[in-house]
Order: sequence, then structure tokens, then C-alpha cells
Amino acid sequence: MSVFSQTVAIDYSNGDPHIGHAYEKVAADAVARYRRLQGDVVAFVMGTDEHSLNVARAAREQDLTPKAYCDKMAAVFRGTWDAMAISYTSFFQTSDPRHVRAVQDLVTRIRDAGHVYKGVYRGWYCPSCEAFYTEKDLVEGLCPIHHRPAVQIEEENYFFRLSAFRDQILAHLRANPGFVRPDSRRHEIENVLEQGLEDVSISRGNIDWGVPLPWDPSQVVYVWFDALITYLSAIGFGWDPETFDRFWPADVHFIGKDITRFHCIIWPAMLMAAGLPLPRSVFGHGFLNVNGERLSKTTGNVIDPIAFQRRYGRDATRYYLLAETPFGQDGNIAAESFVKRYNSDLANDLGNLLSRSTALVERHCAGRIPEPGHADGLDQVAASAVADAAAAIDDLRIHDAAAALWTLVHRANKYVDETAPWRADLDPARRSQILYNLCEVLRILAVALQPFLVDAPKEIWSQLGCDPAAIAASRWADTRWGGLQPGQQIHRGAPLFQRLDADEVISKAEGFRVVSSQPAPAAPTISIDEFRKVDLRLAEILAAEKVKGADRLLKLKLRVGSTEREIVSGIAQYYQPADLVGKHIVVVANLEPATIRGVRSEGMLLAASTDDGRLALVVPEQPLPSGSHVR
Repeated sequence: MSVFSQTVAIDYSNGDPHIGHAYEKVAADAVARYRRLQGDVVAFVMGTDEHSLNVARAAREQDLTPKAYCDKMAAVFRGTWDAMAISYTSFFQTSDPRHVRAVQDLVTRIRDAGHVYKGVYRGWYCPSCEAFYTEKDLVEGLCPIHHRPAVQIEEENYFFRLSAFRDQILAHLRANPGFVRPDSRRHEIENVLEQGLEDVSISRGNIDWGVPLPWDPSQVVYVWFDALITYLSAIGFGWDPETFDRFWPADVHFIGKDITRFHCIIWPAMLMAAGLPLPRSVFGHGFLNVNGERLSKTTGNVIDPIAFQRRYGRDATRYYLLAETPFGQDGNIAAESFVKRYNSDLANDLGNLLSRSTALVERHCAGRIPEPGHADGLDQVAASAVADAAAAIDDLRIHDAAAALWTLVHRANKYVDETAPWRADLDPARRSQILYNLCEVLRILAVALQPFLVDAPKEIWSQLGCDPAAIAASRWADTRWGGLQPGQQIHRGAPLFQRLDADEVISKAEGFRVVSSQPAPAAPTISIDEFRKVDLRLAEILAAEKVKGADRLLKLKLRVGSTEREIVSGIAQYYQPADLVGKHIVVVANLEPATIRGVRSEGMLLAASTDDGRLALVVPEQPLPSGSHVR
């Protein structure tokens, strides 16, 4: 039996999980579930990064000890991943005594090998990411990640001879091109290595929250050095050598692209210095954006994954994150793309295939799976789709794997239309053959979709009348054609996915609204210069009409000064078109244009709304010429 070991980035404890965290975890979970389907024993490591000044500061703000605060936040993270059905095997906190033991073991090995010395650090430090930067790393004096001013510090601490490992890491990278993935990340790391490396500080003084250095308890291990060792401690390093030897080296580390230098340069050097093997691969994925801005706890620009899941469902959340964005590239979360993919792929394609197939079996075959016959080529389509999906997941092209399986979904739906098994004049034997083929496609999909969906496969399985226990024990090999047993009683149920009202999702954007995970004012403050960028104007409504095919959208023709423009707004349930003509309203005149339901919208009107659903347009107290500035 093969072993597959993988890790995800451990998460900072100074804020709640957001959907950017979920993106990485769901992708890694898809790989873990696929490897289990292949028969592998999987180690899936995740956890929380706790020894930082930011965490200690957050604990003080809540009048808690750092440990109590970290335990509280670990429960929040675990609760989130459990709710999203992330199938981790180890959730490790860096405050765990076993981790502390592992950290002290590793840094001692590195020191005893002659790779640590004492010196004075003078340089730049970002308090937000708690990382040290050289002058050339900064962007106009700002942290390249958080875009906040770096602080110049000077202190005596211990250094790791990172510079001594430059040639060794570069040689490893060139001998193992798959060590850093995707290729764009590998090229970035090669460029850094070719420019040379500087030694790095591995300890901080005058801090009482962290892992004390074994040979100098007045200093604690620098949080990044500490955190990386979680990948070892979570599988037994320093406390369970048998388990550690079984699961190390890891097959893949999943990380965000912003921390590739730590994982692809400092981490390999640490392992080399300690005489331990390197992980086989590090995959640096892209960021998720919302409204074009990166999701970030530091800036408060986050979306709650549990609120999103509660609104749209666990499978819909997982599928959107996995299928919408090529893993490795940056992606954008938007209500428009979500509802389109949900309705198209899940409700119309997969859900409708199950619904009409089981309905036809119930109507024409007394609700029992008919006898098989000629597969009409669906067996070949299924084999190809499953093979392509497997190859894609093996290559961590997760979104391509989902697309491969949907070629089978699409072909099966087209097959229904081509064969028309509902026709009264159709030969009963031919109808039975067709319906068996459709049900067998659904059975295969129930197995192959398990890395992507956690609830729908069980429901498909159940509606086909298969043994509920068998789906949990299924393997990827069970996707071979012909596994469905004729004669078993189907159990039609509710639709897998209820269609969403696109206009409602887009106009309300429930679950897509950015929320702050930090205690903060109702809205972030902005400077007067930032406010001046927003061009608010009075506009006169010249005409209004409903957008064709959209119950909640109105198209408004406006006069703004000497120009005319159109905007689309989701106010149809509050205002009749005729009542709007002649009104003066406030609009954002310099908003980037967007196309909504085929209509170019140039701006946005201002309206106030209440929690109970009432809405009112913002209008001037007295008439003023259209185009007047709102200041």
C-alpha cells in the first residue's frame, strides 16, 4: 500500500479563516481524496501558526493569555475545515509541546552542524508578516506583500548560514524541475538564487511568546523558522520516529505564492543543514481576489467561507473554488461567475442528468435498474474522461480534472436528447439499454466526483439504489464500465442542486460581500485624497425599462450634465419604471463600466437599504442641475 504525504500552509491565529484559506485547503483536500481513491494511505497536515507578536498582541486585546487565545482560534479554524469536510489527518498547533520539542531538536541539529552563529541584525522588518527584508526587496520603502512601511531594526540575535546553501539548492532545483511548481514560481526562485543569498536571522530577543532557543533561553526562535518545522512535528519528528519515517519526505507542500521564498529557499536549506531529506515538491498557488483586490486579513478584505457555504451549500462552494480558477493562477470571486457555473454545471448538467434519468427508469422500468446492453460509446467517453481527470490531478491541474469529468456529464445529457428514451414507439429493449447506460454513467460520476463534491456523490449513489456503505469504500478503479447491478430499486429524491435566481444572487451578492474578521469600525477609514477619487454627481432619469429576462434589473437612461449614459440597477422590485422618469438621483460617475445582462452599465446609483429589505434612492433635498457635484 502506497503512502502519500501532503501539507498546506499553516494559518496565522490572529484572525478568522477567509475564503482564500479555503481555496488552498479545498484544493489540497481534492488531491487527498483522490489519492485515497487510488488506495494510498494519506497524511494530510494542517494547523495554526501561533508564535508571533501579532498573535500576542491580539491575545492582549481580548484579555487572554497567548495560549488561551491560540486554543480558541485553533477551534475556529478546525471548525471551519470540519464544516467544509476537509479530510486532514493532523491539525497541529505550534504551541503544542510536541512541536516545541521538535523545533528545539531541529535548531540544535543545525547549530551542532556549524550553521548557526551570533551577530547583530540591522535591516528592515515588516510587522504585518513578521518577515525581514533587504533594501532591494522593499517597494518604495514598503513591504512587498502588505504594502505597509517596513521598520528598521537593530538587535543581537542568531543567524543561519543560508548563503552557504545557495549552490546546493540551485543544483537541486535544476536536477529536479518539479521541485518548485508551477514553472513560473520555479523561474522566480532560480532568479533569486542566481543573485546570491544572505544569511538570515533565526531568533528574536526580548520576547516571551515563542520557542526558547535551547542554548540561549533569552531568545526565541524566529516565527518563520518555527512555523516551517510544523511540517515535521505534525507527523512525529522529535516524538514519534516511526510515523515520521513513514510519511517524510512530503510529496507536496501547498502554499500561497507570496511565501515561496521561505518554502523553496530557507526551508530546503534548513533541512539540508539538519541532514533531512527535502520534500518532493512545493506548489505555490495564486491568490483569490474580490473586486480585483487580494483577499487579506491584514487589510480586512475577506469573505467568510462558512457564510458563503451556508448560503449556497458545501458542494457548490467546493466546486466553484476548484473549477473556476486554474490552480496556480490568480482568480477572482464574483457573483456573476458563481451563479453561471452553479446553474450551468451543477443544476442544469449534473442535477438534471440524475433527475431525468431516474424519472425515466421509474416511469418505464418500474423503478428498477434495467439490463445492460450496448454501451453506445459511452463506456469509451467515460474511460477517457476518468483517465484525463486522473492525469490532471496527478499534475495538480485540478480545474482541468473537473472539466474532464464534465465532458462525460455533457455527453450523457446529449445522449438523452439523441436517443429520446421517452418515445412511445421506442423498442422496450432499446429503452432499457439506454437507461442502463445513463445510470451507469451516473454511478461512475458518483465515484469520480468524490474529490470535488462530498455530498452529491452519496446522493447520486443513494438515488441509484446502491448500497450506501459501498460509496465510502469505493476506489478509482470502480469507474470501470459495468459496475451497476441490474434489478436494484432506485430511490428518486429531491434535485441535487436547486437552480439559483441569477438576478437575485447578483443584485444581493449574499456571501460575496467583503467582511472584516477583525474588531474594527463599521467601515475602514479613508483619506480625503481617496474620497476625492469618487466622482459623485446628480443625474436626471430620462427613461427607465426592465432588462429583458431579468426580473430585478432596470435599465436607466440618465443625463449627467451635458452627457447621457445608461446604468443597470437591481431596483425593479422597489420602483416602477414610469415612477422613476424625471427623478434626480446621486450616481458614482467614474465607476469602471460593466456589462450586465448584455447591457453596458456606466456608473452606479446610490440607495439606502435596511436589514428588513426596504430600499430608497438617495435624492437631493431640492432640485439642482444634473451633473452637479456631490461633495
